[in-house]
Amino acid sequence: MNLHEYQAKELLKSFNLPILNGKHYIGNLDSMDKDLDQISNNLWIVKSQIHAGGRGAGHFKKAFNKKGGVQIAKSKKEAIYLANSMLGNVLVTKQTGIEGKKVNRVFIEAGCEIVKEFYLSLIIDRKISKLMLMLSSAGGMDIEEIAEKNPNKIEYIHIENSKEIQLNKNLENLLNIQPSQLSELNEIVNNLIKAFYSIDASSIEINPLVLDTNEKFVLLDSKITLDDNALFRHPEFEDLKDISEENFLELKAEKYNMNYVKLNGSIGCMVNGAGLAMATMDMIKLYGKAPANFLDLGGTANKERAIEGFKIIQSDPNVKSVFINIFGGIIRCDMIATGIIEAIRDLNFKLPLVIRFQGTNAEEGKNIINNSNSNIISIDDFSEAAKKAVKLSQ
Repeated sequence: MNLHEYQAKELLKSFNLPILNGKHYIGNLDSMDKDLDQISNNLWIVKSQIHAGGRGAGHFKKAFNKKGGVQIAKSKKEAIYLANSMLGNVLVTKQTGIEGKKVNRVFIEAGCEIVKEFYLSLIIDRKISKLMLMLSSAGGMDIEEIAEKNPNKIEYIHIENSKEIQLNKNLENLLNIQPSQLSELNEIVNNLIKAFYSIDASSIEINPLVLDTNEKFVLLDSKITLDDNALFRHPEFEDLKDISEENFLELKAEKYNMNYVKLNGSIGCMVNGAGLAMATMDMIKLYGKAPANFLDLGGTANKERAIEGFKIIQSDPNVKSVFINIFGGIIRCDMIATGIIEAIRDLNFKLPLVIRFQGTNAEEGKNIINNSNSNIISIDDFSEAAKKAVKLSQ
């Protein structure tokens, strides 16, 4: 689950991390004039809150006399103007795509004079199943680009068993900071590690972490992703989910215990099992087309779930054909076949459909499909089934 910047900062404050004063607004700015005096005396930063990076470099569809979703205001009047101009507007960034995202929330934060910017993040290194700290003197920039062009600017530190760490003195030269600042950074890193484990995060990114004119570190921006699989341990996070930022079809699939991710191709996929779903998408790409979605029905698929899966796929206007790839294990192929036949009849489903069964009662499932008088093609071979779905999409 992704958090907005203001939500991430509210969580991190409780771990004794240096966060500036700020206040968020959801759709209503009535109290803003009064609040601004409590945030700062002379400088405010007005920030659009969407689940996408690159806000500062983005642009709004409804133009006003400022560009970007993060703006400096030097007066209360300007801060109020900027917040009003952003709220309800659509912000387009390199991560949102051309459709952009509507700004339903804004965050007003005290201004900060920056002396130097850094990059800091905590993520899981899945190659070795350990928490990894990334530090760089190239803060505020695209870290992927830095990793590719200037890898020596990034320090990678693996952390053992959630223990506190002691940053090496060589970081003073790498980051160009003083010994006292390294000590301060060490405390920040260890507090972030505590936060990471305490809230069951998947990632915490601070970009930029800055030194201000008092030579003190400040977390100027923060992005936190929580581990969905651990949310049952955190009922206090239930209200942090911003439904308006979620994909409607993905939410609908989640309601029926399916995993759905919208993609940009033309072949709808319905599969049981994430590994088989990935292999199915790879096979479609191999034969020259792209999948329109990732859709995992799960191990207990039934007629109701099949109907909802077809509804989701059918609602995507880019889908030209559908490839159903089922491996019978816990659930039998004949049960899935019966559910599919009933589902396409109930929905009057018209898209070309290729189905492949393997595993428990695969032959029975294929017979049900072949005797159904439905416009479904059943193919046993994985490659041939993928080729046929590609051909039908043309």
